[in-house]
Amino acid sequence: MIFNVTPRNDVYVSRQDVNNPLSSFSKFSFQLDDAEWPSAEHYYQAMKFEDETIREKIRQAPHPRDTAKLAKQHKKQIRKDWDSIKATVMKRGTYIKCRTHKEVATALLKTADKTIVENSQFDYYWGCGRDGRGENTYGKTLMDIRDKLSELE
Repeated sequence: MIFNVTPRNDVYVSRQDVNNPLSSFSKFSFQLDDAEWPSAEHYYQAMKFEDETIREKIRQAPHPRDTAKLAKQHKKQIRKDWDSIKATVMKRGTYIKCRTHKEVATALLKTADKTIVENSQFDYYWGCGRDGRGENTYGKTLMDIRDKLSELE
């Protein structure tokens, strides 16, 4: 039996790659919820909390990787509904980043109809996981935003 195998047409992204405009760590600031956010990761980590003091500490973190560390320091204060809203929060911040920075939107639109995969071997929610069976929620988020941006063109 002969199988016709076509190579996958995927785009791999790491949320932690500060040099990739599609990454949540990339430093493309945007205005949302009455504040200027240095990155989508800053916004995402800060929104875990209802306490404005904690949000502000996270917003002012010098590097996106520091935001998760700060959030972990306050993990007992994470909002009760976080699991049900976290994907929406990431989508909202990333969408506004794309609407604020044309070069980010252009980079996303250039992926056309390709599947975007968040290439984390350790994250089975946001990424594809080590075995490729992760949910790839970040990749799906980017593809949803890409669809919405292409409707606006």
